[in-house]
Amino acid sequence: MHPEKFEGYQPTENLLADRVILITGAGDGIGAALAEGAADLGARVVLLGRTQKKLEAVYDRIVAAGRAQPGIFVMDLERAGPEDYQMLADALGENYGRLDGLVHNAALLGDRSPIEHYDVRTWHRVMHVNLTAQFILTRTVFPLLRSSSDASVIFASSGVGRVGRPYWGAYAVSKFGTEGLMQVLASEVHSSTSIRVNAINPGATRTTMRRAAYPGEDPETLPAPAEVLPAYFFLLGPDGAAVNGRTIDAQP
Repeated sequence: MHPEKFEGYQPTENLLADRVILITGAGDGIGAALAEGAADLGARVVLLGRTQKKLEAVYDRIVAAGRAQPGIFVMDLERAGPEDYQMLADALGENYGRLDGLVHNAALLGDRSPIEHYDVRTWHRVMHVNLTAQFILTRTVFPLLRSSSDASVIFASSGVGRVGRPYWGAYAVSKFGTEGLMQVLASEVHSSTSIRVNAINPGATRTTMRRAAYPGEDPETLPAPAEVLPAYFFLLGPDGAAVNGRTIDAQP
């Protein structure tokens, strides 16, 4: 996909009408902004995160705006077992019957330290949440994605997942893995399903993770999460139906 296809993209009213979209890490940052924005465009969003209070706050804002009542599923991707994923899939199937969008937004930053000194336990945590859990979730809800006539799966990419940079450790390696997972899955679904799979690099954005990675940076110099959403709307809606297996930048 060429950047000009979404630079300046403006979603039309009700672009995501009646689409069921599951967003991980929906309690704050880009995930929360995307949930609210998608609901504004008509989607029925399902909020997944590990902190119920944060999810409820997003829920309240969506309902107060007069949008469709979201679903909430509290899940800690670091500790979730097979039964938790299946419980989620069963709940989605019972309440919606299909899944039109899956946005893998949740992630851990881990340590900003050299590989030589990287904590092994932290490495396992980051790799599991940022990569393995995304595989498990996608695999578990795959039948629901197949039930959609136009399903979109979006992974979260990063500039450090394309070119290795010092001190990004497990986070960078997990994003390299995410790129690979996206490409493999996209090639598998291309000719046999109505599912499309892509990745988005949101770029430097005013989020909690960004502050942790760059504590000396002035967050006011960065775009707010809502400003990077057009690329997500493009890929989740019908305008991005022909796009598969691509990684795009949310910011030019």
